[in-house]
Amino acid sequence: MLHLLYVLAFTILAVLAVGNLLRSLFTVGIDTQRSRGWSKPSPQFPGIPHPELLDESGNYVNEPLLVMRSMNVQDAREQLDALYKSSPGFSDDTSEDG
Repeated sequence: MLHLLYVLAFTILAVLAVGNLLRSLFTVGIDTQRSRGWSKPSPQFPGIPHPELLDESGNYVNEPLLVMRSMNVQDAREQLDALYKSSPGFSDDTSEDG
């Protein structure tokens, strides 16, 4: 009898979880269709766009905001080593007690 109660409880929880998932997907889909494009401000912050999305004249930027160049592992390692060596807590103690 207790097993049936557990099965019923978990079935109810599963139905509630799936219903919540479908409701959230439906809400996100409607919000996406409503705020399509860069021409309108976000519905969460009406009239206040983020400053990085605007150019000097106040218009929305219509270009990629992040451009990455490819680099090899050795270049990345050299840059990380340079950052590490320029950090305030770096001490150049390379002697070993061996």
